[in-house]
Amino acid sequence: MSTQSDNTTTTTSSSPATTTPYRQIRAQYTDTTITLYQAYHPSIALPAVANQSLLSSPSFQLTRMTWIKPSWNWMMYRSGYAAKSAHQSHILALTMPREAFEHVLSLGRLAGEGDVRIQWDPERSVSIGRLEHRSIQIGIGRGIIEKWAGELVVGIEDVTELARRIGGLVDEGRVEEAEALRPVERVYPVPEELRRVLGMDLEDGVDG
Repeated sequence: MSTQSDNTTTTTSSSPATTTPYRQIRAQYTDTTITLYQAYHPSIALPAVANQSLLSSPSFQLTRMTWIKPSWNWMMYRSGYAAKSAHQSHILALTMPREAFEHVLSLGRLAGEGDVRIQWDPERSVSIGRLEHRSIQIGIGRGIIEKWAGELVVGIEDVTELARRIGGLVDEGRVEEAEALRPVERVYPVPEELRRVLGMDLEDGVDG
């Protein structure tokens, strides 16, 4: 897999270059829902899609933290476009109501113990090269994971084939075509009180 980075600035003929903020949530969302991603073994993913519940498989562990990501590219980096291992061979798009998503974020902690852990990692390009700005990961811990999986996730879609198609284009050097297929993500509007919880306005270079 290529690791070349895409540019982090955009330029138009009528405005100066703009730089992506160091911490920013970018996601696919509607007025009422948001999509997040996680990679699972087939023993979890297939029953989850069939029954629209992560709890439908006994392999889904309620005692283990699961990390969800709104960034498609970061999920592709983590899973190697669903090719890294059997345990990450199925990419699921998990739909949550925005109100529930923001409630989960409000429980977040940047460091130490907690039901929800927040981590900011280097964002990735479609060719999984490291970028300068950060992408959020949200760790769902044992104190909330059963409620999250059973009530707060309201839709589950297997997007593995899309991941493999885009990954194949990247391997062939057809990065622009790969980028065109990637789910469209927009800046998610984070309320001011949540920005403080998530450490979004901390000095650049200071991560949880």
